[in-house]
Amino acid sequence: MVKDLRVDLPGLLKETLPSGQFRYRVRVEGKKWIRIPLSISPDHRDFLDHYRAARAGIHLAPDATPAAAAIPKTVDWLSHAFEAAMSARVAAGLMHKGTLHQRAQFYVRLRAEYGAKDMNMPRHIVVRIRDSMTATPGAADNMIKAIRALYAWGIDQGHVSDNPASGIGKINRGTGAAPWSVSDMKKFRQKHPIGTVAHLALTLFMFTACRIDDVVKLGRGNEVQREGLVSLCWTPGKLGSAPVTVPIMPPLARALAAQKIVGTTYLLTQHGKPFASGSAFGNKFRRWVAEVGLKDRSPHGVRKAAGELMALEGASQYHIMAVHGHTQAKTSEIYTKGVNRTKLAAEAMQMMNGMDW
Repeated sequence: MVKDLRVDLPGLLKETLPSGQFRYRVRVEGKKWIRIPLSISPDHRDFLDHYRAARAGIHLAPDATPAAAAIPKTVDWLSHAFEAAMSARVAAGLMHKGTLHQRAQFYVRLRAEYGAKDMNMPRHIVVRIRDSMTATPGAADNMIKAIRALYAWGIDQGHVSDNPASGIGKINRGTGAAPWSVSDMKKFRQKHPIGTVAHLALTLFMFTACRIDDVVKLGRGNEVQREGLVSLCWTPGKLGSAPVTVPIMPPLARALAAQKIVGTTYLLTQHGKPFASGSAFGNKFRRWVAEVGLKDRSPHGVRKAAGELMALEGASQYHIMAVHGHTQAKTSEIYTKGVNRTKLAAEAMQMMNGMDW
C-alpha cells in the first residue's frame, strides 16, 4: 500500500510493509513501471544522491561514496569528484582545509539547484545562480569563484572543455571586512579589560596582524630571540604566505603576562584548553564583540586596521607586507622575497610602539 509521501520528490514512493516498517522505492524517469528500491531513508545525508541515481535506473549500495552515488557526468558527479580531489590535496599539504570547507558549502547549494543536470552547465545558469544570491553579494561572488575552481579542475582532468564561470563579474562592490576604529578598540577593551582572554585576543590581532586560523596556534613555542628582542615567529597557514617574525611589543607583553592560566597556546577556552579551530574561536570572538554592542567587526577587520595604522605611522608597503606575510604587492606585483623581512616587520611594529593601548 502506498501512502502519502512525506518527502515531495517526483517518483518517490513510500510503502508500508506487513511488519509496519517503511521502504522507499523510486520510479525510473521515463520508465514508470520500473521501481528501484532505495537502501537508505530520507533522513540519511546521502539520500538525494541515491534518489537521483534511482531516477536514472541505478541502484546504489548503502555505503556508496558521494561520487559513486552521483549520476555520471552530472554536476553532482563533477563536484563530488572535485571535493575528493581537494581532500587529497589537503592531506598532502597542498591546500588549506579552510578552502575545502568553504567551497564544499557552496557545492551543496550548487547541487541542490542544478546537481542532477549535465555537467556542461550553460553560462546563463551560473549567472542565474549568482543573481539569486544578491541579498548576500559576498557569498554570491564566492559561489562564482567556487564554480570557476570546479570547472578549472574539470578542464585539467579532461571532464569538460569550457568553464561557464569564466569572465563572470562580481556584484559585491564593498571593500571587505570593515576595519576597526581606535574608538571600537577602546570600547572593546573597556568591556574586556586586561587579564581576560578577549583582551588578549584583540591585542594579539592588533600587534601581530595574523589571521584567525593562525592566532589560535600561537604560543610560547613561537617565541624566539632576534636581534636582542623577544619575537613571535610563525608561518601563516594560508598557502603561499611567507614566514613572519614580529617583536612582542610592550602592550602584547603586558597582555600575555596578565593571563592567569598558561597553556600550549596563548588563547585558551574557559576550560583552559586550546581552541579546537579558528572557526570555534571565531564564534567566541563574535560573542565578545556582541557584548560590546559593536556590529560588523571581525578579526580580519583588526588585521586591516593594523595595516592602516602602520601606514599612517609611516610604514611602507614592504613593512606591511612583512608583517602580514604577503609575498608580493597587490598593486605593483613586486616580489619581495629578497627583502629583509624580519627587520622590516620589527621596524613596522616599532612604529606602533607609542599607541595608547
